[in-house]
Amino acid sequence: MTESFRSPLHAEANAGLCALVTGGGSGIGRATAIELARSGAAVAVCGRREEALAQTQSLIEAAGGQCLRLPGDVREHDDVVRIVDATLERFGAIDVLVNNAGGQFTSPAEEITDGGWKAVERLAVDATWSVTRTVATRSMIPSGTGGLIVFIGFSPVRGIPGFVHASASRAAVSNLASGLALEWSRYGIRSVCVAPGSIQTEGLDGYDPADVERWRRSVPLGRLGSAEEVASVIAFLATAGGAYITGTTIVVDGGADAWGLAEPPPDAPRARRAQETE
Repeated sequence: MTESFRSPLHAEANAGLCALVTGGGSGIGRATAIELARSGAAVAVCGRREEALAQTQSLIEAAGGQCLRLPGDVREHDDVVRIVDATLERFGAIDVLVNNAGGQFTSPAEEITDGGWKAVERLAVDATWSVTRTVATRSMIPSGTGGLIVFIGFSPVRGIPGFVHASASRAAVSNLASGLALEWSRYGIRSVCVAPGSIQTEGLDGYDPADVERWRRSVPLGRLGSAEEVASVIAFLATAGGAYITGTTIVVDGGADAWGLAEPPPDAPRARRAQETE
């Protein structure tokens, strides 16, 4: 967490709401759960690492908030049903769903195997839909009061070299957000994609520091973002102030998408260069 961050939201901005955050044990998921709780919402967090979820719960409850931790794998439909039902049993409704769970690895496109591609899509797209549909059909639609569904995308939104599998999956959920906003508006359900750029979380620890520095240099604001900056946007969307926002993708990236990739295209393979010079 960023110690110097001060929430821009009133302590009761989301009072009376219940939010379910997938991947709530770390990074943007944890920051979002904390910000929603700080602004008055009751929060349920799910993820595969119970110790990480317990830390999120401890931080929320230490600040006086309500948090339910639910270990589970959202790639498994039975786990999804159990997580949603447990949240409904505890809090009575799910007003806000944040589809934060996801994962990716860096690789040249030609080296991504079918298995690697499917692993990323299964979590970022298939599991996201499973959670979304379950929450909608078990709570948001039958309640008659609707709710907010947030998807997490990527910026730059035009595609990222080394992450074509992840970029494709995040583009899918961005499109899903706009489609659901049109179909489910009749139920009072809003659907928004939030697309963070390069965010300083523990998720960057597995990448080459040189790559992280290159990503930082591509940001017009000259720095990486914080998880709390993304979380505050998501929490705002749940408030009365965000009530007219739906069907769009909100980019939180320090200007990276507007600037572009800020780097030359990759060199052609040596064999191709040799043919071109003959």
